[in-house]
Amino acid sequence: MDHTLLTEAGELPPHFDQKLDALEKAGIQFAIASGRPLYTLKEIFPKHADSLVLISDNGGVIADRGQIVAKNLLPQDAIDAMVQTALSHEDVRPMICAIDGAVAPSSDRQYDAVYREFYHNLDYLDDLSQWQGEADKVTLYLPNGDAERVFAEVIQPQFGDQFSAAVSGPVWIDIMPNNVNKGTAMAQIGKLRNITPDQMMAFGDTFNDAQMLSYVKYGYLMANANPGMAPYADLHTGSNDEYGVVQVLDQVLAAKAQTRD
Repeated sequence: MDHTLLTEAGELPPHFDQKLDALEKAGIQFAIASGRPLYTLKEIFPKHADSLVLISDNGGVIADRGQIVAKNLLPQDAIDAMVQTALSHEDVRPMICAIDGAVAPSSDRQYDAVYREFYHNLDYLDDLSQWQGEADKVTLYLPNGDAERVFAEVIQPQFGDQFSAAVSGPVWIDIMPNNVNKGTAMAQIGKLRNITPDQMMAFGDTFNDAQMLSYVKYGYLMANANPGMAPYADLHTGSNDEYGVVQVLDQVLAAKAQTRD
């Protein structure tokens, strides 16, 4: 959603609620797939949260029309290992993404404004090893903007075989349970709704979108996408600031209207 549907200012395209109404009227199910938590997605779409598919935490928790249909949790020992690995490297800041809120080290309060942009329910603990609960993701914040390097040198070698890990932007790395990603989430929704990949369209800009774009028949890369995403989609649209998602949705709605006429 970030850098794809949302503009660089973090705003939805103008009149997007009306666009969602038009899609629903046309019989087109719209899904939000994001690394953000479920509660934040509900806050962004208050009017439509109970009619959308919400794929949160990169597939960690999936809600379909207001009901949670999948919840994939990390083992506590894995969470502890991920946190300790992060803390052992300078400028790799861990955050535990629980179902109802996120938890970060008290020493990271300097990043509070950045964290709360994505994790509205946020607490701090002096010692994250004391945390216990249900979490579907560990997020790493890289204030130096070197997420791709840290992913390749540290995270993928240590956790890539047992967990799903992805670069979610220049300053973010997400680690989820094995086989949890936006692509497998789309497959789960497809089975629930009897929708095939040939009937699906997706938009993306960075590596946590890769499996999703590969899974659907109509995968669109944003004009502002990471250059490394080129192998994962054949179709292209405008940038997020050009409302590239809406450009394609308007084409779909126009084609749908023609078939009805």
